[in-house]
Amino acid sequence: MSDSPYGKGRCFEEFEVGMVMRHILGRTITSTDNTWFTLLTVNTNPIHFDAHYAAQTEFGRPIVNSTLTLALVTGLSVEDVSRYGVNLGWEEVRMPAPLFEGDTVYAQTEVLSRRESKSRPTMGVVGVKTTGFKQDGTVVIEFRRSILVYKRRFLPQIPVPNKINPA
Repeated sequence: MSDSPYGKGRCFEEFEVGMVMRHILGRTITSTDNTWFTLLTVNTNPIHFDAHYAAQTEFGRPIVNSTLTLALVTGLSVEDVSRYGVNLGWEEVRMPAPLFEGDTVYAQTEVLSRRESKSRPTMGVVGVKTTGFKQDGTVVIEFRRSILVYKRRFLPQIPVPNKINPA
C-alpha cells in the first residue's frame, strides 16, 4: 500500500528509479479459478483442467494457466503501481517455474525508469519489473511493463457525495 497523501495508489511524481514495492496481498489459487479461467479463455490444453492427463506429465498434476498467472500477478501490483495508470504493454514475460492449484502467489515490483510523456503532458511513463513468487519463494513469473501514469494535479477525481441517500 502507498503512503501517498492522495489515497491508495501512486501518482507519477511518487515513483523513483530503484524503489522496490513488496505488494501486500497474496492470492491462493483454487482449482475452480484455474478451470474457469482456462475455459473462459478457450484454452483447450488439458494440462490445466484434466487431472488424469496432467498426472501423466512431468508436473504430475494440473498447472495454473500461464495467462492467469500473468493476470493475477499484474493485479497484485495494481494498488501500488498502476491504479492511476494505463498499461502500455508487457515485455520479457518469463515463467521459470510452474504455479499449481493450492499455491499462494505474491508479488513485488521494482521501478526501472521514469520519464515525462512526450504526447500527454498530464502523465508520465513508468517502467517496472514485477516478480511473482510462491509461498516458498520460488519465482513463477517475471515481466517488465510500461505504464502511463497520471501526474498528481491531473488525477481524475472520484466524486464524494455530500449526503448518502438511503434507498
